[in-house]
Amino acid sequence: MENTGTRRAMEDMGGNLSGIQTAPELAKEQAQGAITAGPSPDGGPETANAERAVYIEEGFPVGSLPALPFDQEADAGDETTAMAVLLDKMGERLAFERMGTRLYDALINKCEALDDEANGMTLAELQHIRDEEHRHFMLLTEAVTDLGGDPTIQSPCADVAAVSSMGIMQVLTDPRTTVTQCLNAILTAELTDNAGWEMLIDLADQVGFSDLSERFTEALENEQTHLVNVQTWLTDRVMAKIAPEV
Repeated sequence: MENTGTRRAMEDMGGNLSGIQTAPELAKEQAQGAITAGPSPDGGPETANAERAVYIEEGFPVGSLPALPFDQEADAGDETTAMAVLLDKMGERLAFERMGTRLYDALINKCEALDDEANGMTLAELQHIRDEEHRHFMLLTEAVTDLGGDPTIQSPCADVAAVSSMGIMQVLTDPRTTVTQCLNAILTAELTDNAGWEMLIDLADQVGFSDLSERFTEALENEQTHLVNVQTWLTDRVMAKIAPEV
């Protein structure tokens, strides 16, 4: 189980010395030193913010989209823009579903290594969610291709989605983290995933692709179930820590 052996010992209260109250007298000295030291000769936060603003103003965008297929380029400007936005957000979801598949692979590996299927969560259920994430990835790959796009493109939104999910993957693959901590990280991904599918459905309706909207709605329903399951498993595990022993 998760809380056994060395892992349990490391989680017990009493061993954490990172807080300032572990040495209150030294803490006072440190605070006084910060007051009397004065600003850095290189400037304070205002200087740093001003320098950062220059980089922001001069910075390049995060990636770009390829030219749309010829027949779509010939459309009115507003329609071309709408199609570009749709393909960019589809690329975002595609990248996120790819990462979602890998996140559940990592969670399954964690549970297997710790022999942990507690609080109603089974490896079979995790595998089912993992497989649905992969099916959503394949759905988006097919949908982008059908619209004349390239599913291998790293669109701007796809790039940002990949970067933002890296921290979640780091939690999952860190050998020190528990299954409960990993579920907490997965919850962040599932909340983002649900919101992303909702937006994609609205975009598909707005551009006039009702067939895509219906297919995306089915994916959203899967994701809503994933979210409920993860929330339930996480809550049960956290509450079990404070429940009286029987």
